[in-house]
Amino acid sequence: MQFNTYFRASSYAMIGVAMVALAIAGGLNLTLVLLFAALMILAWNLEGTRWQLSERAGLVVVLLSVPLFFVDWYFQKALGEPAGRLGVNALAHLIVFLSAVKLMQIKSDRDWVFLYLISFFEVLLAAGLSFSPAFLGTLSLYLLCALSTVISFEIRKATRILKPVETRLLVPPDSKMFKRAVRKRARLTGDANRLPLTSLLLLCMIFILALPLFLVAPRAGSPLITRGSGGLTGFIGFSENVALGDIGTLKRNDQVVMRVRLDEKQAPPARGLRWRGVALDEFTGRSWRKSAEAKTTRQQLSERGSFRIDGIDAPHPLVAQTVFLEPLDTSILFAAPRPVLVQGDFPSLRVDAEGSVQFRPHEVDRLIYRALSDTSEPDVETLRNDRRPYSSVYVRYLGLPEKLDPRIGELARDVIVRARVHNRYDAALALESYLRNNYGYSLDRKAGGQDPLADFLFNVRAGHCEYFATAMAVMLRTVGIGSRIVNGFLPGEYNEAADAYTVRQSDAHSWVEVYFPETNAWVTFDPTPPAGRGVAARSGVAAWLSKRAEALELIWFQYVIGYDQQEQRSLATSLHNRVFQYQSWANRTLSDMRQGSWSTPQHLLSWVLVLALVPLLTLIGLRMRRFGWRGLWSSRKRNSSVLSTIDFYERLVRILAMRGLNRTLDQTPLEFATETGMDVPLRITHAYHRVRYGAQALTSEEAKEIDRWLTQMEKEQAK
Repeated sequence: MQFNTYFRASSYAMIGVAMVALAIAGGLNLTLVLLFAALMILAWNLEGTRWQLSERAGLVVVLLSVPLFFVDWYFQKALGEPAGRLGVNALAHLIVFLSAVKLMQIKSDRDWVFLYLISFFEVLLAAGLSFSPAFLGTLSLYLLCALSTVISFEIRKATRILKPVETRLLVPPDSKMFKRAVRKRARLTGDANRLPLTSLLLLCMIFILALPLFLVAPRAGSPLITRGSGGLTGFIGFSENVALGDIGTLKRNDQVVMRVRLDEKQAPPARGLRWRGVALDEFTGRSWRKSAEAKTTRQQLSERGSFRIDGIDAPHPLVAQTVFLEPLDTSILFAAPRPVLVQGDFPSLRVDAEGSVQFRPHEVDRLIYRALSDTSEPDVETLRNDRRPYSSVYVRYLGLPEKLDPRIGELARDVIVRARVHNRYDAALALESYLRNNYGYSLDRKAGGQDPLADFLFNVRAGHCEYFATAMAVMLRTVGIGSRIVNGFLPGEYNEAADAYTVRQSDAHSWVEVYFPETNAWVTFDPTPPAGRGVAARSGVAAWLSKRAEALELIWFQYVIGYDQQEQRSLATSLHNRVFQYQSWANRTLSDMRQGSWSTPQHLLSWVLVLALVPLLTLIGLRMRRFGWRGLWSSRKRNSSVLSTIDFYERLVRILAMRGLNRTLDQTPLEFATETGMDVPLRITHAYHRVRYGAQALTSEEAKEIDRWLTQMEKEQAK
C-alpha cells in the first residue's frame, strides 16, 4: 500500500469509527448512518478529481449550516421530540453535516485537522449519551485509528518539507551507497506496514499510563449518571396512591429496573430476600394510599456520604448491598427491608413515616448507592407472647373502608377460629396459609366492580400478588391486628457471572407487614402462592451470553462510569489489606526461618523462590550496569550476525568518553575515530559504516571480534 493511500484510509477510518460510536450511543438513526457511509465511499472515489468541492464552495456550505441548525431544532420540536433530546439531536446532525461537507471538498492540511476535531467531538458526544460497555470498544478502535492517523499525518507533512538532498550525508549523493539507501527508504515509506503495529503499541502504553491516573484522580460527588435516552416511564405502583391492579400491569414487562450486588456471601433473611420500596397504610376499598401521617417526611443530611435512616436496636448482622438503579420516574430508593444506612453522593434524602427512602425522580439518570439493612426479626416465641395493645399512634394501621363487605371480617374470624390460634403471630400465619392454599395466582385482572377485594375473595378467587396482600392486610385489620401493604420487588434472577441479582419489572411484588408493639417490630408475611413468587431461570447458550453481557455492563458501570469516591476508598482499602497480607506472610516466613522451623512445603517453596530471585536480580543488575536501561530489554546476541550497529558503536563511544575522548556534534564517525589515534576505534568505525550505510551484515566471526575488542577496552579502562 502506498503511503498516501494508507494515510487516507486511516483518516477515513478515524472519521467512520467516530460516526459509529455516535450511532451506537443513540445520537444518530440508522438511515443517517447509512447515508453518511455512502457519502464516505463517494468522497473516497472523488479524491483528486475535479468533482470535489472547491475551498470557497465548501466555506459557503459550512456557513449555511448555522441557519440549518436552528431549522433542524424547530423541526424536531414540532415533531414532539423530548426537550432533553432537542439540543443533542440538532448538534449531532450539525456535526454530521460539517463532516460530509469537508469530506467532499479538496482538502488541505487544515481541512484534515478540522475533520479530526469533528470526529473527536463526535466521540465526546457519544461518551455523554451512552454508558454501555460497547462504547469501550468503539473508543479503543477510535484511539487506534487516531494514533495511526496523527503519525501518518506528521510523516506526510514532513516528507513534503524535507528532501533527501537537504540531509547531512557521510557519503557523496552520487555514490552507489547513497542511491541504494534512497531506494530502500522509498520502499519503506510506501509500504507503511509498521504504522498499525506502532499505533497499537502506543495505545497499550497510553492505557497503562492512564489507568493509574483514572484510579487515583479526584472524583466529583454525584450518584447520578445521565444517559442519552429516557428511562422507564409510567412506573406505577410506587406513588402515594396505588390502585388495585397496578402492580399486575407492571409485572407484564421484562425491562430491567435495577441490579443489586450483595457485598459478601450473606445468609438471606428468614422470610426471603426482597427489595422494599413504598409502604401504604390507608385502604379506600379500591386503592391504597398514604395517610396524612404517613406522608410526613424528615430530611436526612449527608454525614461524609452516609445517611442514617434508622437506628439499630441490637448488634444484628447487616445485609450490605450495592444498588444500580435504572432511570425511573419515581423518587423511591429500593433496598432490603429496614435500611438503617444509605451511602451515596446524594445532597440529601427524605424518609417518610413508613420507612420509605426517597431522593427525587430520575427519568434520565442511573443511580448507584450502597445500603445496609437490618433484616433481622424477633424470635417466634417473643412474637407469640406479644399482647400489648396498640398505642394511639398505630391505630391508623387498623383502619378500614366505610363500606367494607362484612363477609371479609367473617371469613377472617372463621379462618382464625378453625386454626385454633390465640395470638397475633399465629393468626397472621393462619391467614397467610389460607390465602396461599385456597386461591389461584393469575396476572389477569379478573376481580372488579365496586368492591374488587370482595369479588376476589368470594367470586373470582384468583389474582396477582396485590390482591393477596390486600386481602391479608384487610382481614388482619378486621380482627384487630395492625398491618400495612408494601410494594417492592422479589430478589430477581441471580447472575453468577456478575455476582448480582437482575431485577425486572416482572419481579414487582406486594406483601404484608404486621406490627408487633411489644418489640416495636414490623414482620413480613407473604400470602401470594408460590406460582407468583418464583423467578423463571433462563437457560441455553443465549442465556449464557446474556448473563456475561450483563456482567460486563455491570463491571463497566460500577468501575468506570460510576467510579466515585466510595469506590476509590474501597479500592484503597482492598489494596491496603492485600499489602498487609503479603507483609504478614513475609514476617511469618522470616520468623520461621530465624527459628529454624522451615521444613514444611510452604517454607521450602519460599526458600526456592528466594534462591531463584537472588541470581536473577544479580544478572539484571550486571546487565543494566553494562548496557543501561535500553540494554536491559533488548535481546542481544553477541555471537549473531545481526549484531545491532547502534549498540556496538554506542558502546565504543561510551568507552572513549570514559577516557576523556568525546565526539563533537560536527564530527563524523570516521573523523572522530581518526582523531583518537588508535587502531581499534578506526576498525570498529569502518565496520559501523559498512553495516550502517552499506546494508551489509557482520559475520559471526566479525561480531565476536568486535565484542572482544570492546571487552578488552573496558577491562583496560577499569584498571
